[in-house]
Amino acid sequence: MAWNEPGGGNNKGPNDPWGGGNQGPPDLDEALKKLQEKLGGMFGGGSSSRGGGSGGFPWAAMVIVAVVGLLLWGLLGFYQVDQQERAVVLRFGEYHDTRQPGLRWNPPGIDEVIKINTTKVRASTLSETMLTQDENIVEVKLSLQYVIDDPTSFVLKVRDPERSLQHAAQSALRHVVGGTSMDLVLTEGRAKIGIDVKQRLQEYLNLYETGILVSTVNVDDSKPPSQVEAAFNDVIKAREDEERVKNEAQAYANAVVPEARGQAQRQVEEASAYKEQVIANAEGEADRFNKLLTEYQKAPEVTRERLYLDAVQGVYTNTSKVMVDVEGGNNMMYLPLDKLAEQSRSAGGATIDSATLRELTNQVTEQLRRDAAAAGSSSRRGGR
Repeated sequence: MAWNEPGGGNNKGPNDPWGGGNQGPPDLDEALKKLQEKLGGMFGGGSSSRGGGSGGFPWAAMVIVAVVGLLLWGLLGFYQVDQQERAVVLRFGEYHDTRQPGLRWNPPGIDEVIKINTTKVRASTLSETMLTQDENIVEVKLSLQYVIDDPTSFVLKVRDPERSLQHAAQSALRHVVGGTSMDLVLTEGRAKIGIDVKQRLQEYLNLYETGILVSTVNVDDSKPPSQVEAAFNDVIKAREDEERVKNEAQAYANAVVPEARGQAQRQVEEASAYKEQVIANAEGEADRFNKLLTEYQKAPEVTRERLYLDAVQGVYTNTSKVMVDVEGGNNMMYLPLDKLAEQSRSAGGATIDSATLRELTNQVTEQLRRDAAAAGSSSRRGGR
């Protein structure tokens, strides 16, 4: 019969591993007892365990628990710091160290490790209603982006750094908008407001030691309050009309002023030309007089006669009367050609051209000469 076959009652065979033919599970208390005896022998307490039976203090179990607990405690102290993070270590609540990226170990329960992402860009927004420099009310919406530059200050120096950021942003925005006119806040001054707010906000954060670095500040929207928006739109329209009228006036001025300047320049040039002409004529007359004086000094009589004839010719050239000197007569006769021309126009209604007038003048002159010649011959015959 095999050793592990059932049956046999309390008969114990030499091959029974359990000391009998019972196939039930081993006694757990008995196994623990044997293990304690072995550990007690290892730590010097085996004799007392054997002698005292099971009533001794379980030093071996306590040691095992302590070793296992120590191993678990040591394993729980390992942690990983990512590349974009920094770890702030507090030992018993007091600042101990700031750890760089990598695999780190700190005793758990003694050290507190706070991981801070220093590369993540965080965003925040705020909307405020405030007064401008010219005592107008505007609503401004602001958005800002920031990163944590100093994790130690961010964790330890301020209780709630992000709330402090909100308060500092409100203060900086009110200060900048309060020193700016409403026109600039609503139009082209928004970019400059963002730059000024960023500079002032960073000064506040550095003063508070929050460890926050502001990267960008943008004014998303600026508008008047909804209660006065209609009136404000009317004001904007009026200003646009004013600007349009100014542009039209400037365009008209750009068209008129150059023309006026051109006319003025032309008059100046004409005056200068007239000046040059008068001076040249005067110089020419003076030169002619000097030359005439020289000729007069050489031949006074001839020069005097010539001057007289030139003067008479000039006078007769500009008159409408014809003078006739009859030989042998005592009187000088003249023909009023202007009167004759007026009579001819009033009678016939036609004008006399210069050729007809010249022919008429020659005929009358020839007739007068003939009459004068006949009168002279008759007087000579009477005298004989």
